[in-house]
Amino acid sequence: MIAEPRTRPLTAEEFEAFAFQPENADRVFEFIAGEPVEVPSNLYSSEIGSRLIFALRLWMLQNSNPGYVTGEAAGYWVAGELYAPDVAYISKVRLPELPHEGFSPLPPDLAIEVVSPTDSERKLRVKISHYLAAGTTVWVWFTDEARVEVHRPGKPVSILGIDGVLEGESILPGFKLPVKDILK
Repeated sequence: MIAEPRTRPLTAEEFEAFAFQPENADRVFEFIAGEPVEVPSNLYSSEIGSRLIFALRLWMLQNSNPGYVTGEAAGYWVAGELYAPDVAYISKVRLPELPHEGFSPLPPDLAIEVVSPTDSERKLRVKISHYLAAGTTVWVWFTDEARVEVHRPGKPVSILGIDGVLEGESILPGFKLPVKDILK
C-alpha cells in the first residue's frame, strides 16, 4: 500500500528521511517510481523466505562461500529505487562489509521475491526489470501456484514447477534446491 498520496515523486534523499522517521522504525518500505510503498508481510510468505534463507546459509557454510544473505528488512538501491526483497544474496567480493545502518548502495547478486496476495503485479514487473538491468538474478516464488520464475540478465525467463530444481549458476556455483523442499 502507498504510504500517503503525493503531488510529485519523492527524491531518494526525501525517501530516506521519510523511512527513517521514528514513527516508521518498525515498518519496511520500498521506494518504487518515486513513491514509498509499505511492504506488507504475512506469516506464510515469511516462512517461505525463512526456509530459503536457511537453505542458502546452510549451503554457504558447507561450501565456504563468502557472501551475505539478508531477509525482508534489508534494503538495496537498484536503479535509483529502493527494494526490500524477501531474501537476497550479495557476495563479499562486491560488498566487503555490510552497512550497519541505511541501505546497501549496491543491488544484490540474487533477489528472491515471495509473491503475496497483496503484491502489485505491475510493481513486481518494474522491480524485476530494474533488477535485471542492474545485473541481478531474480527468483520469483508464486507459492499458491507452486512455481518459480527464474529471471537472469540477458536470458529468457525459466519457469520451474514443483518438481523443478533451482540452480545457483555462476552466483552460487554448485547450489541446487528442489522447489518441493521449500514448498512442503
